[in-house]
Amino acid sequence: MSGPVFVVAPAKVNLFLHVGEKRDDGYHALQSLVAFTKYGDEISFDHNDRFLLSLNGPFGAQLSDGEENLVLRAARLLAEKTGVRDGARICLHKNLPVASGIGGGSADAAAVLRGLTRLWQIDLGPDRLREIGASLGADVPVCIESTTSWMEGRGEHVRRLPPLPEAGVLLVNPGVQVSTAQVFSGLGLRHGVGMSAPAAAFPDVGALARYLRDTTSDLEGPAQKIAPVVADVLRAMDALPDALLARMSGSGATCFGLFANKKAACTAGTLLRARHTEWWICETVFSAR
Repeated sequence: MSGPVFVVAPAKVNLFLHVGEKRDDGYHALQSLVAFTKYGDEISFDHNDRFLLSLNGPFGAQLSDGEENLVLRAARLLAEKTGVRDGARICLHKNLPVASGIGGGSADAAAVLRGLTRLWQIDLGPDRLREIGASLGADVPVCIESTTSWMEGRGEHVRRLPPLPEAGVLLVNPGVQVSTAQVFSGLGLRHGVGMSAPAAAFPDVGALARYLRDTTSDLEGPAQKIAPVVADVLRAMDALPDALLARMSGSGATCFGLFANKKAACTAGTLLRARHTEWWICETVFSAR
């Protein structure tokens, strides 16, 4: 029997997000270049005869530990799909804001699927885990491996891409939660899903920024109507020294800034934190994967 297992659920960043028409299943067709940072939630697992969930961390109090929690739903689903009769003691240290567009809940669910396969010592490849995760949420499949990916469909079609170049990333959340359903219901102009995935790795962060300037986030406009502070965040980030790009991730309200390196991101974060003490601000880098 393996000992305790520890996994990280890194923040997911939609570097761009284009939306197409609504599909027959009620979901919109999506296209996105997805990256992951080195910062995220932390989850530990240990053996138990039933499922127990404890929550802590800066945002742990904002979550319920009841059956509707996505962590518990993922754990029970995996047990059902694999026939495992064991439970687990799960401790989620919640570092990421809740309902914030950076995949917190989806990343946590994906991390549970990864972590429990290790704890229970069952051999399931990423394709099978993505299949299981797709029923938990559209963002769960891309979070299974948490690598730079091209995402299509409603999120279930994931193609791994080369790692992104070294870059500094500034994550900023103004402390508001935005409903994904409301954002999609407010969609107007959309760019469709006709882009092709990058043919080669980006040589440097400048090339990545130039590529992204020809893309957008179709959900930014609707999110700003629901939460005008999102526009305030983007304006503030655009004005930061050495900012290469500022954009909202997912359905919001977290926005990201792209910088040449972490030092530049930290300098910008210090300036922004002094001006907006009520905002959640995190300086990080992209994952090397």
